[in-house]
Amino acid sequence: MANDNNQQNDSEIQSNQDKPELDTGLDAVTTGAPAPAQAAAAGKANAAPRDITKLRVEKSCSRGLAGWLAQHRLSLAITSYQSGRIYLVGSDKQGRVSFFERIFERAMGVVGNAQRIYLGGLYQLWRFENVLRPNEVIHGQFDKCYVPRNAQTIGDLDIHELGIRKDGRVVFVNTKYSCLAELSTTHSFKAVWKPNFISKLAPEDRCHLNGLAMVDGEPKYVTAVCKSDSVDGWRERRRDGGVVIDVQTDEIVCEGLSMPHSPRWHNGKLWLLNAGTGQLGWVDFEKKAFVPHAFVPGFARGLSIIGNVAAVGLSKPRNQRFEGLQLDEELKKRDAEPWCGVQIISLVNGDVLNWIRFDGDMGEIFDISFLPNVKHPMMIGLRTNEIRDLITFESEIPVEAGAA
Repeated sequence: MANDNNQQNDSEIQSNQDKPELDTGLDAVTTGAPAPAQAAAAGKANAAPRDITKLRVEKSCSRGLAGWLAQHRLSLAITSYQSGRIYLVGSDKQGRVSFFERIFERAMGVVGNAQRIYLGGLYQLWRFENVLRPNEVIHGQFDKCYVPRNAQTIGDLDIHELGIRKDGRVVFVNTKYSCLAELSTTHSFKAVWKPNFISKLAPEDRCHLNGLAMVDGEPKYVTAVCKSDSVDGWRERRRDGGVVIDVQTDEIVCEGLSMPHSPRWHNGKLWLLNAGTGQLGWVDFEKKAFVPHAFVPGFARGLSIIGNVAAVGLSKPRNQRFEGLQLDEELKKRDAEPWCGVQIISLVNGDVLNWIRFDGDMGEIFDISFLPNVKHPMMIGLRTNEIRDLITFESEIPVEAGAA
């Protein structure tokens, strides 16, 4: 992608991948050494290798992104199941955008905050905890260090989006079994709700239940591609069979959608992505209709909202699942090519305020989560020495007087 005045150069982007040379060490913010300049060395490959650890991804972003993230003390968690990546995107001391990358196979739904991140994977649900105290950094630069503390094995449920109940329990969209589920101590999952048009729990992905909106700490709205009650029935209903369902009343509150995803309740409105038309919008409950707010050049999936802005994930159409939708016509009408990346959009006027773009061996985004009060985050990987050597603890043992 050619440089222009609105794009941040590679030299202004810090890329931190699974580098074993990062040594374990905690430093106070006041004594932290400046981070060395690290260029984002990624180039396009002629063909995507089968080994996801060898994928090459090019990253670019809008010129104002680093300043915007720093000003609002925000970071982003971005997942891509196609490439098995989770990116923590923040800003460093040098005023650059920082991309911290970890590999988790089939990285899907993600929710997080300054202390904790949950991530759905191929057959596990991961919990990461920040081990840094306030005003503490690691490696002289990162203000949050998320460590994998739990990985519950749930099997390949095609887990989609996640939510956290007000009592702390995780609820997730179990797409394969067309239900909402919670973790079980003994079994793969505990089903807690299914659409009333689904006659039984079966591993058949009947309606492609995919999105979850939490309201006041409880699951409230879900999206499904259609109301099919037969195996894989949603594929023939992608263009206009989509629905939004009220979990608490079983009422269909919006219909006629095209592959809806990522419902989010914010400031009294239910926002969602009508992915098949490439639109961010909201639900008019009286008319049971979708109200478009902004068009995005790609298959829209993954939405996080904070204040008056929304981060929207964009994917490039692929094979028969995403093709043949109105999105194709909209892109042609605008003479636009589809993106893989994230656009940060104003909820006031629909303008794109900032953006991130991924090229190379990565063509799809799955989910996004704003991380408030997080400036420059990192995550401990499974293949580095850090997971063995970074040990922190809490203690109830009283310290004896005069102890060294």
